[in-house]
Amino acid sequence: MRIARFTTGEDPVFGLVDGAGEKIAEITGDPLYTKIELTGATHLVEEVRLLAPVIPRSKVIGIGKNYADHAKEMGGEAPTEPLMFLIPNTAVIGPGEPVVLPPVTSEVHYEGELAVVIGRLCKDIEPEEVSKVVFGYTVADDVTARDLQRGDGQWARAKGMDTFCPIGPWIETDLDPANLSLRTRLDGEVVQDGTTADMVHDVATLVSYASKAFTLLPGDVILTGTPAGVGPVEGGQRVEVEIEGIGTLSNPFVRR
Repeated sequence: MRIARFTTGEDPVFGLVDGAGEKIAEITGDPLYTKIELTGATHLVEEVRLLAPVIPRSKVIGIGKNYADHAKEMGGEAPTEPLMFLIPNTAVIGPGEPVVLPPVTSEVHYEGELAVVIGRLCKDIEPEEVSKVVFGYTVADDVTARDLQRGDGQWARAKGMDTFCPIGPWIETDLDPANLSLRTRLDGEVVQDGTTADMVHDVATLVSYASKAFTLLPGDVILTGTPAGVGPVEGGQRVEVEIEGIGTLSNPFVRR
């Protein structure tokens, strides 16, 4: 099941997207908290504005260097335990929305990633319990100000600026994340071409690990790391991240 959050010019609503990604059947309420019921209204995807499929009410948890080839290109090795960091929910935007490059940074990189959406409150769960608390999966671009990341010594500012966490286009609830192709395109050219099978720590391990540090709430998002091929993006360019079984997240970048 694909669940989208969208607007036709009025208040945001949720809907079920068909297999072709062309039509949305509107539903009542927020499916994270209420039973899914159709309203009877349908829309063409091309005639609505897709929004971030979830706005985390609590947190976005990022995972660093979770692909060995990416860790290597960054000049190191993958950590033996997941490397976690937090991103404020004010960084989240939806498909098609511009990523704003602020004047404080001159070196911003794209990072295409699989994102996990939590569906149930949980704490201290084991990997074999993770499937019970995951609501679904979406696509993310973990935009990073690389110069600030190096200079600050920690990642809050480099990865947490407004608009630096695009997610979308929708949430896929029926998906095995173990071996999905992940491609990132910069102005149409493939710059990342990986698979989730190459994660150092798989989704179940990451969610379990995060739950032992933080209480996970419905709507929390966990980014699972990026494969090799990260690189700079400038204002006026467009980044597309495509993950098998979900779809494509596309965002323009603008310089403020």
